[in-house]
Amino acid sequence: MESTVAQKLEAIYNLQLIDSRLDAIVKVRGALPEEVQDLEDEIAGYGTRLEKFKRDIEAFEDDIKRYKENIKESEKLIKKYQEQQMNVRNNREYDAITKELELQDLEIQVSKKKISEAGVKIDSKKADLEELSNLMKDRQKDLDLKKDELSTIVAESESEESKLRAEKEKAAKKVEDRLIKSYTKIRANAKNGLAVVMVKRGACGGCFNTVPPQRQADIREKKKLIVCEHCGRILAGVEDEIEDETVKTKRRTAKA
Repeated sequence: MESTVAQKLEAIYNLQLIDSRLDAIVKVRGALPEEVQDLEDEIAGYGTRLEKFKRDIEAFEDDIKRYKENIKESEKLIKKYQEQQMNVRNNREYDAITKELELQDLEIQVSKKKISEAGVKIDSKKADLEELSNLMKDRQKDLDLKKDELSTIVAESESEESKLRAEKEKAAKKVEDRLIKSYTKIRANAKNGLAVVMVKRGACGGCFNTVPPQRQADIREKKKLIVCEHCGRILAGVEDEIEDETVKTKRRTAKA
């Protein structure tokens, strides 16, 4: 059996009331969830940079090992050429061996220079690594504090939130899919999360723009879904201001 418009409005308004209570719970947490997420992302970024520093240091250390091996190789060749130089038969052979000795000596000097440069780079990277590690530790402390604070707040409202989410699930089943989609879209675009509101004091309960009397009469009849012409929120009904009879009596007595 298809629901009447009045039943649809009642169902969607009930869903809004539950969502508003859930919004209030989330609001208490403030910006903490976002702050926790930002810190986690920041720390993850630091972790990536630390790994890169470590890889750079390892690469420089590998370069130093290679340059040291080059030096050993050049020293072997120098020893070999020096022995050959003792047994040369002419000046041409002597000059050729001398050039090889000079070349190997140059190779050693270049390798030593590269080792020195790599050492400086390693020291610089290690300093950066230490600085970043300390910063990461500080940010981790901040994250731990924020997480503890958030956990405390969540724990305080966990039971109520769980109950409300269960209620929301049941309430949502009573609302047709098309209306749920519209409701979700309006809520997403509304700063206060209100997609379904009442007309209060002659104005929309969401944007507070005046709702004409004739339109209010149509809303009261609940024969069709009516949205605010200014903000697009669903208008579930009209709240009439009924002054307490006791207050009226007191006023009349005071005037008398």
